[in-house]
Amino acid sequence: MNIRFFITGIGTGVGKTVVSAILVKCFQSDYWKPVQAGDLDDSDSMKVFDLVGKGHKIHPECFRLKYPASPHQSAAMQGVKIQLSEFKIPSTTRSLVIEGAGGLFVPLNQCEFMIDLIQHLEAPVVLVIRDYLGCINHTLLSLEALINRHIEIAFVVFNGEFVADTKAIILKCLPKGTLHIELPEISRLTPTVIAEISNTLKIN
Repeated sequence: MNIRFFITGIGTGVGKTVVSAILVKCFQSDYWKPVQAGDLDDSDSMKVFDLVGKGHKIHPECFRLKYPASPHQSAAMQGVKIQLSEFKIPSTTRSLVIEGAGGLFVPLNQCEFMIDLIQHLEAPVVLVIRDYLGCINHTLLSLEALINRHIEIAFVVFNGEFVADTKAIILKCLPKGTLHIELPEISRLTPTVIAEISNTLKIN
């Protein structure tokens, strides 16, 4: 059965690309990053390709923006306007992992945000969480936004080590029936490590 996930996070730098690579391996999926802003010589698509190998299709981005900034700002600096109508799900016979940029309210243009792209693509969300000061607040706000928009939450990912009390509060506040994954802290990022984690992945 082919499935589709949209990987988003509670903020920037929480590990969406690593999680995407693990899920690509786990579900034998294709990968698609709709918008890349900055790091065009070392993009997230390139990183995922390096981590999962040649057996997975990496679909080209809709927008490749030069400047490492919010997509709306980077696009404006290039004289480009991002419009939701330009985003089309890549044609594939396999499952698809879609990776967003930043969190849910990263702007794509002056009035539309990443959460609007999720609704446009009609993809269930995988919410990536990492432990830092403020992560409970950011997690609960993200969950509230997804629930208010009636967006399906496929599962949440606890990425790395967590303080027990922090994890307990988040688990208690997850919508009833929401599944979760717990990933270890990864000190050395290699294709072998990604494959080993994907092979032992458990969705609870």
